Amino acid sequence: MNPRPLSVILLTVLALTIAGYGLFEARRIIEGPQITILTPTNGSATSTTGVTITGIAQNISFLTINDRPSFTDQQGNFSETLSIPPGFAVLTVAATDRFGRRTKSQVSLTVLNYCPIA
Repeated sequence: MNPRPLSVILLTVLALTIAGYGLFEARRIIEGPQITILTPTNGSATSTTGVTITGIAQNISFLTINDRPSFTDQQGNFSETLSIPPGFAVLTVAATDRFGRRTKSQVSLTVLNYCPIA
């Protein structure tokens, strides 16, 4: 067997392997920023004005919750306790990646105003 075609095949396989690995590692850059809100659930109701919003943000460089800067841990988890007045509220989590791409996720909830009878 001629060694030249064998070396061409091996180089082709090597090049395809390197290209495939490069695309696999670049998938997060290609996907852009992603936000998942875990709590509170959309449409929920609570009787307390202190509401904790938690979730996961991936592929981000900047995160805001209701237009205030927030932070994530090494795994992308975020948690923020907000003081919400009674009534209907929409919590907005927005993120930007290092290329300027933006995304946002919203959850709505109702804060009930219980007035106990004395």
